[in-house]
Amino acid sequence: MDLSIIIPSFNERDNIAPIVERIHTALRDEPIRYEIWFVDDSTDDTVDVLSKMEAVDKQVHVYHRDSERGLASAVVAGFARARGDYLIVMDADLQHPPELLPEIFRNLEAGSDIVIPSRFVSGGSDGGLGPLRKLVSWVARVIGQLALRRLRKISDCTSGYFGVNRNVVDGAQLDPIGWKILIEVLVKGQYKTVHEIPYEFLARDAGESKMSMREQWNYFRHLFRLVSQSPSDRRFFLFCAIGASGVVVNLVVLSILKYALRVPDTSASIIASLVAMLSNYIWNDQITWRASGQRKWNIKLPLFIAISLVGIALTTLVMDGFRAVGVAVPIGQVIGILVSTVWSYMMNNRLTWKDTQEKVREEVVVTREKGRIRSV
Repeated sequence: MDLSIIIPSFNERDNIAPIVERIHTALRDEPIRYEIWFVDDSTDDTVDVLSKMEAVDKQVHVYHRDSERGLASAVVAGFARARGDYLIVMDADLQHPPELLPEIFRNLEAGSDIVIPSRFVSGGSDGGLGPLRKLVSWVARVIGQLALRRLRKISDCTSGYFGVNRNVVDGAQLDPIGWKILIEVLVKGQYKTVHEIPYEFLARDAGESKMSMREQWNYFRHLFRLVSQSPSDRRFFLFCAIGASGVVVNLVVLSILKYALRVPDTSASIIASLVAMLSNYIWNDQITWRASGQRKWNIKLPLFIAISLVGIALTTLVMDGFRAVGVAVPIGQVIGILVSTVWSYMMNNRLTWKDTQEKVREEVVVTREKGRIRSV
């Protein structure tokens, strides 16, 4: 079997016949052996429509779930049942045009591990979404890209329309929450290349949107779990948490030196900063970058201190720069802290605790095809 098309469905009875017809039309002249898998969680008579379709169309297969719910878990169930060398996931609501199936397949067959029709490359469009849905989608996408490094090169990481080589998901421990299965695949899958093609996200003709506040909450739960399961992604958050603990250590030591031991202010400040810096180094070495590198402490500690000192200078420079243009000092200081935190993390990750094996393993090449909008 060349291709398996996996379609999760929930109360989409009016869209079943049209999507099957359009899939067959799109692939009619292509030398592709394919099957269509509907993984159905419906509570209406959609399963009856699907069963009748399966009875007359040998390329249509149906797996109905009574005790499970969720688009992403439905796709995983489809992966387990699919026989194709290549797998394409799409929604049942016809907002993902089946006419793109041959192009997705050709790119997969040409060697791309993952192919993503994107609304956000040149020639693409998310015109099928209303203003509020566009805003929600943008926020969700940006938060995902900030939280997970493997999403940062992908323009449409929350897309529900994508194709993968079977090797990408075989053996991957996929355990998604909610509806964004592509994020799970991008974080846990085994791949080296991603190719994005432009397409137009279409307006829904029949049925009702499944978007809800519960699904939004599930999305953030999903992101949190993926970050917690990924050492390279949780490092930045651990680094920030340890940095915050260093502020507490600094203030406690400063108070003890100043008020209990009567140490002069300047000396107390310097000692407190050095103690906090040492505390941050120890925690980062034992927690944040615990499994990274084999360097000795007498190399790592001086590097960490040097980077930290430059970070302090960077904070001051940013604050002074904003103050010069009329921004209040506290606001400039906060911006400076944010800038120096990102800089310090990046430099420590690259120099102090560099892990070249991880960088090689995670290098992914993303290419994009530009052109006219792909639509019907």
